[in-house]
Amino acid sequence: MGKRGGGLLIAGTTSDAGKSVVTAGICRWLVRKGVKVAPFKAQNMSLNSYVTREGAEIGRAQAMQAAAARVEPSALMNPVLLKPGGDRSSQVVLMGKPVGELSARGYHQGRQEQLFGTVTECLEELRRTHDAVICEGAGSPAEINLRRTDIVNMGIARAARLPVVIVGDIDRGGVFASFFGTTALLSPEDQELVAGYLVNKFRGDVSLLEPGLEMLRGLTGRATVGVLPFAHGLGIDEE
Repeated sequence: MGKRGGGLLIAGTTSDAGKSVVTAGICRWLVRKGVKVAPFKAQNMSLNSYVTREGAEIGRAQAMQAAAARVEPSALMNPVLLKPGGDRSSQVVLMGKPVGELSARGYHQGRQEQLFGTVTECLEELRRTHDAVICEGAGSPAEINLRRTDIVNMGIARAARLPVVIVGDIDRGGVFASFFGTTALLSPEDQELVAGYLVNKFRGDVSLLEPGLEMLRGLTGRATVGVLPFAHGLGIDEE
């Protein structure tokens, strides 16, 4: 049996919790330690894309993460890109090439499940050729109305047996409730994959957080793996 690198999924309690930057940061940290690492996002939604050397369109965040990992951006890193064309439809870009337009209902009622095989194959290919793959989720894993067709959060985590770290944006408030509620809404099988929490965008004295972090651990049985400060001027493109 061939080599298979490790993997991790960075999920978030909400959109804009900081998943993209955290994923990039972990990639850079690992590559500085001599680990051959690649980023991965099964499905991204963005009007702005990056064109790889081979002419494939991928999300700009994955191109940024590839730069952090010091690897060439590839369609393998973002096999499904959705480019919104209106309130109810998106252009579907598969493996870097447009394959048509679908309504949100049409996507979630069949097409998304058809793409799952491609998504898992891309992740496995990256794991065969790298020591580690850091995956980024989308939105929140607790969108329970979409769980059956999920290919980017707990769906890919369960298929690939990836540990999951949930990122929360403390700057917007309610981070403890967000961590607890997100975990509570997951199925028992999905909850088993949650390894811990990461507080992002913190301002102030970290010691003031400690009572809350201990209570969260008591309630969920999971530790907070880190607290990241609010960082100004990162210069990361909006998607």
